[in-house]
This record gives sequence, C-alpha cells and structure tokens, in this order.
Amino acid sequence: MFKFDHNNINVLDLEKSMNFYQKALGLKEVRRINGEDFTIVFMGDEAGSQHVLELTWLKDRKEPYNLGDNEFHLALRTDDFAAAHAKHKEMGCICFENEAMGIYFIVDPDGYWVEILPPVVEV
Repeated sequence: MFKFDHNNINVLDLEKSMNFYQKALGLKEVRRINGEDFTIVFMGDEAGSQHVLELTWLKDRKEPYNLGDNEFHLALRTDDFAAAHAKHKEMGCICFENEAMGIYFIVDPDGYWVEILPPVVEV
C-alpha cells in the first residue's frame, strides 16, 4: 500500500518561492534540510495534510529550469474560491482561467503552474 508524501520542484530563489507559496496558498515551512550545496524546504498546508511541497534550491544553479511544455502542475482546493481568485488576481499571478470548468491556474516565480479548485460539491 502506498500514500502520497510530497511533490518536488526545483527553484532558483528559495526565499522568493517560499514567500510566494506562503502568500498565495498559505503554505508554511514544516521541515528543512541544509546540505553543503543545496537546501530543501518542505511546505505544508494549514489543513494539516500529510502531503507537502518540497522546494529544492541548488547553490550553483543560475539558469532557469527547463519546464518543457509545462504540462506538469500541482492542484490545490480551496474552501473560498471567490476570495482565493480575488487574492490571486490582486497578486497578478493568474496565468490561465477555464471558466467552463470553474478552475484557474496561478504561476509561481519559476514558471510552475498551480491549479486552483473550488470546494467539492456533494450531490
């Protein structure tokens, strides 16, 4: 049996990325690993999910990461979709909206997309 633990993304500016994820999504640092030429920070949500986002910063990396077609993305669900949308619009980080599906995407400082989902509606 398996369960999700974390997703990793590599970042060029660790502090900038941590600030983005904290401001945009309320994620907070839950653990850190400091190596000689890297730092890894795990960001967790306020809901207490066991699944975390791992931000990896490599000391010598200077050039942006090649995200290919950027088909990979994270997805987070919010209890207040309208407030989240207004906040992200104010931050200027909304990069794509699909009104027909009722979702939108924000983009982080390194170009990674994060899908924002509304609450699950039980029928």
